Amino acid sequence: MELQEIQQQMRQAFTEYLEIANLKPGQIIVIGCSTSEVHGGRIGKDSQPDIAEALYQVLAPMAEEKGLYLAFQCCEHLNRALVVDREVMEKNRLTQVTVVPQIHAGGSMGSYAYRHKADPVMVETIQADGALDIGETLIGMHLKPVAVPKRLSVKYIGSARLTSAACRPKLIGGERAKYTLE
Repeated sequence: MELQEIQQQMRQAFTEYLEIANLKPGQIIVIGCSTSEVHGGRIGKDSQPDIAEALYQVLAPMAEEKGLYLAFQCCEHLNRALVVDREVMEKNRLTQVTVVPQIHAGGSMGSYAYRHKADPVMVETIQADGALDIGETLIGMHLKPVAVPKRLSVKYIGSARLTSAACRPKLIGGERAKYTLE
């Protein structure tokens, strides 16, 4: 599959996601991405830096335009640590860890994001407001407690399955509770 086609799929999916996820400026979206799966390979076995670059070039400007932050999950070799902007780490009081992601220890997407963010840092974990999981990378550990699946018309990026979610606050109070002012 051509990189332009992968970018078009990502652009369509992310546009749709941003329309239905109801995220507000300043919120965080976790991106989990197996470039191996996008390419048609097996996760962790066929890293594709050119695919990481192509996807980042779509995701980063679209998120920035909406005032949203992206956190890029690395692979299990880095315990799924995340690449974030220093501002995100400081604002959210996240725990920084010391490592520089590499293609085969962090993944192509995490490695590319680390090298192309203005002031990147690595954090151990995050409680994000939404997520895109490209290639079943298991991003759930980095979401707030109530994640709601968001069904998109785009089901694949390249050969990788695409899953998305947005989080909502917990509903509390039982049968007497009301959840709106009406």
